[in-house]
Amino acid sequence: MAGNGRCRPVPEPKDKTMLNVIQNLKDAAVRRHRYWQIRDEIAHMTRREAADIGLFPEDAERIAWDAVYGKAA
Repeated sequence: MAGNGRCRPVPEPKDKTMLNVIQNLKDAAVRRHRYWQIRDEIAHMTRREAADIGLFPEDAERIAWDAVYGKAA
């Protein structure tokens, strides 16, 4: 194909399992980081601040979990 101006197609990996594992780990790390951000933000609110938006700081873990991972069944 040399000289005709076309590029060779990149072959698909035969086993995408490792790529999927790596991507899943990255996704899990991003979700966990977001969970801790939300949890800490709510947990560090004063009771008055939390009450103004209808929350209780004691519920920070549940609220953060529901926000990041979805509601538990």
